[in-house]
Amino acid sequence: MDNSSLIKSPIAAELDEFKKLFDTSLTSSNFLLNEAISHIRKKNGKMMRPMLLLLIAKLYGPVCPETLHAAVSLELLHTASLVHDDVVDESTERRGQLSVNAIYNNKVAVLVGDYLLATSLVQVGKTHNYAIIDVVSRLGQNLSEGELLQLSNVSNLQFSEEIYFDVIRKKTAVLFAACTKAGALSVGVTDEQAEFARLFGEYIGLCFQIKDDIFDYYDSKEIGKPTGNDMLEGKLTLPVLYALNSTCDKAAEEIAMKVKDGSATSDEIARLIEFAKQYGGIEYAIKTMYAYKEKALSLLETLADTDVKAALVAYLDFVVDRDK
Repeated sequence: MDNSSLIKSPIAAELDEFKKLFDTSLTSSNFLLNEAISHIRKKNGKMMRPMLLLLIAKLYGPVCPETLHAAVSLELLHTASLVHDDVVDESTERRGQLSVNAIYNNKVAVLVGDYLLATSLVQVGKTHNYAIIDVVSRLGQNLSEGELLQLSNVSNLQFSEEIYFDVIRKKTAVLFAACTKAGALSVGVTDEQAEFARLFGEYIGLCFQIKDDIFDYYDSKEIGKPTGNDMLEGKLTLPVLYALNSTCDKAAEEIAMKVKDGSATSDEIARLIEFAKQYGGIEYAIKTMYAYKEKALSLLETLADTDVKAALVAYLDFVVDRDK
């Protein structure tokens, strides 16, 4: 059985219920809104976060309506953040298709994102669980802080791994951690179990973002973005940060500063990408990703062997081994 089948096997029926609830949550009488949402959902992705939430819930008890509303709320909040991010980053592509702001305009994209966010709040309210509502509310804060931290980092003259990890914790890892914690809370767990679930999600999220960042150093239409897209948006990620800090190459540092202020040319970005590869940046990022994977696996080792545990191991394997 492949990883995808292993992941879905324990939650196949629950995933179908999630999809039905997700679909019904997005019904509107507004034609423009329905058109934009329909476009977004053409590339729904693999539903990795809802599946993780459902698996963690099933680890501790049977999936219930509370679980499903939490899963829909978090997926809607995630989708809203992506729509808004494309406006902030002036991106014209998302998952290999045109972004909402590219098809319509920034005004429509912001309003669609706001609608998704508001619908997320409606769904989390239906959990009637204050702890889950708190998780979703704090997630919204963290995602915004992550974006602002990334923007403010442009003026930072240092090439800081510490800031990089702070950004990806707030922008990505916190979303996975919210899914795992909310999933656990939805079926009634101890504080210790909720923290266990949260930490497991954080490790997965860190692995996920580092892998995404590695993709940016290789050209692939399958991934849905060209090589160096992060640098075009002023972002310096782990591979190049490692190379810059381990070599003290003045020419590379000058290009890196131009990346930060948005003045780097395509040729300069290409040179910086090759510099990162030449000086071990990719290998370092992969090693770091696998270190977080091992931390997540060490948490799972404390659990009894079940189909849900096997699915979570397969989930981890998929995150680090995926090719897009």
